[in-house]
Amino acid sequence: MDLLQRSPLWLGFVAALVLAEALWRLRSGRGYDPRTALTTLGVVVGNIPFGLLNGLALAGVFSLAWDHAFVRWALADWRTWSAGFLAVEFAYYWFHRASHRIRWMWATHSVHHSAEQMTLLSSLRLGWTNLFSAGWIVYVPLVLAGFDPLLVFTLLAFNLRYQFFLHTEAVGRLGPIEWVFNTPAHHRLHHASNPAYIDRNYGGVLIVFDRLFGTLAKEVEGEPIRYGLAHRPATANPLTLAFREWRLMLGDMWRARSLRPAILPPV
Repeated sequence: MDLLQRSPLWLGFVAALVLAEALWRLRSGRGYDPRTALTTLGVVVGNIPFGLLNGLALAGVFSLAWDHAFVRWALADWRTWSAGFLAVEFAYYWFHRASHRIRWMWATHSVHHSAEQMTLLSSLRLGWTNLFSAGWIVYVPLVLAGFDPLLVFTLLAFNLRYQFFLHTEAVGRLGPIEWVFNTPAHHRLHHASNPAYIDRNYGGVLIVFDRLFGTLAKEVEGEPIRYGLAHRPATANPLTLAFREWRLMLGDMWRARSLRPAILPPV
């Protein structure tokens, strides 16, 4: 799925916006930490071979699921895409929520929350171990239910590209739009490590499932957002970011002689 994010035109557009935001942050006095930016670029470079592995493996898994689909909805029908969009958003919400509440999945997802500045570039901090954390399992039922893997991958790529624009402090509140859609204001709280905000606003393109399932949060006056990981020190080492949670979790499993630490919430 990460491979769909890497077209030259898209990457050029991303680079231009990242540069524009960096200039805005410097001129507005917010600052732009070059060390954080270099760490993110290290994570991006390291993600390339893992992304290739993930893409090849998941293509095989989804192809196998498609072969056993109970029904096949017409890919050329707009109704299929409309229903597929809602289905993918629903699945993403639960994938994202599980990634915060199940330590085995958090071991990968924690990389994305490690930046201590909220910038467009920080959106590219993606864990290398998605294949092993197995969050992709939540999308397999969509294929078995008749949604073509091409539709699922395309809508997930759209979901991820949309979320790129959410990782910024340059955009304020957007009024009524925030009733339905995920916005930078919603997503800034999702990245907060404050107890008042932590583990909220899981939506991708839509915020409606957070409203339906009680996980929506809004910024509280007098409670400024703190970014980064709540219980881990910051590190500039991409290798540490990619594997630290796995090392700590596996150590806890070894000491407990049990799988229980892997399925409990992160610590």
